Formats: sequence, structure tokens, C-alpha cells
Amino acid sequence: MKKFGKIVLTGGSGYLGKVLAKHYSDLATEVVILSRHQIACSANIRCEIWDAKTKGSWVDSLVDADMLINLCGKNVNCRYNEQNKAEIIASRVTPTHLLNAVVSEMPQPPKVWINVTSATIYRHAEDYPQTEANGEIGYGFSIEVCKQWEASFFDVATPKTRKVALRMGIVFGRADGAFPRLLNLVKFGLGGKQGDGKQMVSWVHEQDAALCTQWILENDIMKGVINCTAPNIVSNESLMQNIRNAYGISFGLPCPTWMLSLGAWLIGTETELILKSRWVKPQVLLDSGFKFQYPELPAAVRDLLSLRV
Repeated sequence: MKKFGKIVLTGGSGYLGKVLAKHYSDLATEVVILSRHQIACSANIRCEIWDAKTKGSWVDSLVDADMLINLCGKNVNCRYNEQNKAEIIASRVTPTHLLNAVVSEMPQPPKVWINVTSATIYRHAEDYPQTEANGEIGYGFSIEVCKQWEASFFDVATPKTRKVALRMGIVFGRADGAFPRLLNLVKFGLGGKQGDGKQMVSWVHEQDAALCTQWILENDIMKGVINCTAPNIVSNESLMQNIRNAYGISFGLPCPTWMLSLGAWLIGTETELILKSRWVKPQVLLDSGFKFQYPELPAAVRDLLSLRV
């Protein structure tokens, strides 16, 4: 017998959506992915088309769902010109406004709604970890995105639906996301520190990212803002060294800031994604009793490389 009924993933066709769909396919009677395009589904996972802007038949998929997880958002790995800025904000705020309008009017709405936001909302921190209680909000475009995103989420009351803004760190997984790209740098001898290497990296193993959402679903006290990062954060230099050690490569060519700036310009991205120090602590999860499967980076890296601990 399945543990849950229906789990709905909006914008669930991306990497993290696939991780969550796989996780809940074994636990729920049905997993519904709301996507702008038809995607291949199997077993108890099905796809519904929506445009993330208007109401439609997809609304019926939310009825009496155990949990709604919203993952909508244009990839921030791009240059921050005015057009991209507008699209990044709209791709997050518009679907959230739409879901609020639908959920707040439903007689049988989802019991829990997790909006996966970003741990980058906190300031550049090299002095101490940013928790939900004492974390200081930063400044700049990426932080403004997060602020508008969370404001659009919490500005509508949903008495029948418990809400969580899940400030997610950098998800490390086998198939996609940041880790395979960092591993490629190591393979080609470029896996040294980036910039001065002192910037902190708030990461989380993909399995813990999925288990965290399950923990929130199963614990009624979990609501509001929650950080989702591994409890043991590392510097960029330590991160790259760990990957090199696990892969068996002793040397990695470092990449100074000027070279990162040039490279970012050439490939159409921003150096902030690499150079900002994100030191975020999941205090609420730890205080609630959540146990990370991969609290330490070395074990997480070995797992992702499918090596024995």
C-alpha cells in the first residue's frame, strides 16, 4: 500500500523535478507533473500540460493532493540583461500568483505547498552561517528575484494549505545540475579553486533534497521559510579538492577571478554564480530532527561517483 495519495510537481520536467518524481513514484499512488510541454512518463507518473499563466483543466490535478511542489523558474545561468532579468522574475512570480489564485479558492486544495526558492537570498557570507532566524538578506538582482518570489508566495492566505518556502542550496546529483559540470573540470585538469577559493558553497545531495520535502509533508509543524542545504558547508577550494581526491586526480589548474570573468562573458553567464559565498545553515530542519543521509561532502561525492565509502 502506498504511503501517500497524490503528489503534484509544477514545472517538474527539469532535473530536480525528475529526482522528486522518481522519489515519490514509489511512495505515492500518483505523481502528476505540470509542464509546458508533453514529456515521457511511466508507471504512476503522468503529465498535464499548462502554460503557467492561465487556469485550465490542469486545476483538477490539484484537488485533494497530499502535496504540491512548485519548481517553476527560468535557468539563472545566463547574462543578466534586461530581457533575461524580466523573464527570470516572471517565470517565478507569475506561476506562483496563478497557483495562489487557484489554491485559495479550492474546496479541497493540496494539504501542503512547497515553493522551491533559493538559498542565494542571503548576503555574501564568509564570517558566519545564515540561518532562517538570523540570516541577513543580501542585495543585487538575484536577491531581488528571491524577495519578489517569496513575497508572491506568502501574500495570499491559504488557510487549508500549509506553505513552505524551501530555500534550496546547490543540488548535487549524478545525472545533471552542478556536480557533473564540476566533475568535467576535474577530468580535464581544470579542477582547482575558482577565484580565491574562499567562497562557501551551500550544497545538498539530491537524495536529501527529496527526503527533505517528504519530511515537511509528514510533519505538520513545518511551515514558513526553511533552508535546505547540507549542515556541513565547505569552501570552493575544499569542494574541488574533495572531487579531485574522490576521482583520483591530484592536481587541478586554478581559475583566477579575471579568467572567470572572461569565461563567463564568453559562455553567456555571470561570475556571481561561482564567486558568491553562500554560507547557509538548515537550522529549522536540524531542530526538527531531520537526519541528513549525506551531511558531509566526502561521502556525498563518493556516492555520486558510485564508489564505496
